[in-house]
Amino acid sequence: MLAGALLPLAFAPVGFFPIGFLMPLALFMLWERSTPLQAFRDGYWFGLAFFGVGVSWVFVSIHDMAHISLWLAGVITLLFISVLALFPAFQGYITARFFADRQPIHWILIFPSLWIVFEGVRGWVFTGFPWLYLGYSQMDSPLRGLAPIVGVMGVSFATAATGGLLLVLWRANTWRRKAIWALCLLLLWGGSALLEGVSWTTPNGKLVRVSMLQVAIPQQVRWRMEERQATIRRYVEMTQQHWDAQLIVWPENALTVFYHEATEFLDILTKEAQEHNVDLLIGLPYLDQKTQHYYNALVSLPGNQFYFKHHLVPFTEFLPLQILLDPLINFFKIPMSGFTPGSAQQAPIGLAGHRVGLSICYDAAFPEEIASALPAAEFLINVSNDGWFGRSLAPYQNLQMAQMRALETGRWLLRDTNTGISAFIGPEGTILKQSPLFQDDAITADVQPMIGMTPYARIGSTPLWGIVLLSLLSGGWLKRRQKTSYPIS
Repeated sequence: MLAGALLPLAFAPVGFFPIGFLMPLALFMLWERSTPLQAFRDGYWFGLAFFGVGVSWVFVSIHDMAHISLWLAGVITLLFISVLALFPAFQGYITARFFADRQPIHWILIFPSLWIVFEGVRGWVFTGFPWLYLGYSQMDSPLRGLAPIVGVMGVSFATAATGGLLLVLWRANTWRRKAIWALCLLLLWGGSALLEGVSWTTPNGKLVRVSMLQVAIPQQVRWRMEERQATIRRYVEMTQQHWDAQLIVWPENALTVFYHEATEFLDILTKEAQEHNVDLLIGLPYLDQKTQHYYNALVSLPGNQFYFKHHLVPFTEFLPLQILLDPLINFFKIPMSGFTPGSAQQAPIGLAGHRVGLSICYDAAFPEEIASALPAAEFLINVSNDGWFGRSLAPYQNLQMAQMRALETGRWLLRDTNTGISAFIGPEGTILKQSPLFQDDAITADVQPMIGMTPYARIGSTPLWGIVLLSLLSGGWLKRRQKTSYPIS
């Protein structure tokens, strides 16, 4: 539990990256001589502490922002992290049941492979919760150089493998073997550091001046009807101060009215924008009046091009397993939304003379979905409403995931949120300008459109999963051949 509770310190906002490979190593060592049931138990306690600290913002979202009672918010949060803890628990069981061994391959390949298998499952089951992938903990370490080639899960693999290499280096009982493992560690980290200097994409055309608006209205009041006109007025006033930009971005659901209810206002705003030769991108809800489906949307002005959020947040934007959970939701009177997901294949839209890949909030947690906008997209925009998370770890973790998306794709990524943190992120994953939390702000920067494809954007995680499959098959084959375990020597 101590190892699990410390691991979130490797992620934003603390970002002490050595913890990212030392704490998994502590867990691996616990599993080394465990029975399958003991390994399940240890993995569960690790996961309970890891997610209990790392996603503690879930409680903030439920209690402070959704106005659910203290005890019920606590119960829901505990159930949530209890389910998440099952992933490292089953990882421990499978490790002890099928792969328990002390050979170097076990530490260097098998453990990292199983780690990302269970990260992958967690990022897929029930629409996925890809939060706190181990690779994010290395955004400030040389291992980040691997991200444009193998993505965040490849960095997760390298992080876990680093822990394994440190262990076999420490246990080796001859200087020759120590030198071999030290060289492997040096090649992994040194090679990653060298890759940081590689530019996978190239500039295309002139800089685009972009302003992103942040009107910090508390989540508790922003949807109230009496606040609507004041909110619109603040966005319009801030927009009028930035007509020198080529593109002005409003965040997720900046307008708290449906698109069809705001057309008169949007027409006036469009005319003013055309007079200044400026494009606008505005977040607002959209109701399809034929199907009566609700969408979390972005609309560009002029042109009225739409993007509909694809990856909805379970239990806040839609209810998974609705037949089973509807009676429970009704009994406890938990407020729920009912959005419809947009298509997974939405083409980049034209803004300020360039093709731009769009995403809303949770979309940006799914790396291959963001990369699917390439090669057409010349830069990326992600809008979000981080007001749901209060002053918790989540805004920092969200920003760190956005940094990884920029690094994976070799594109500028512009992240605009209602309450912060809004930021301009360069193609190297570096934050170039950002806003503070819970303050009205507008940040402006000159964005360089990019063309070209990183290896990850081109082929995704296919090579990584090939390595994982070969590693697990090799581990299983060695386990069958060896009737006894041999110490590393």
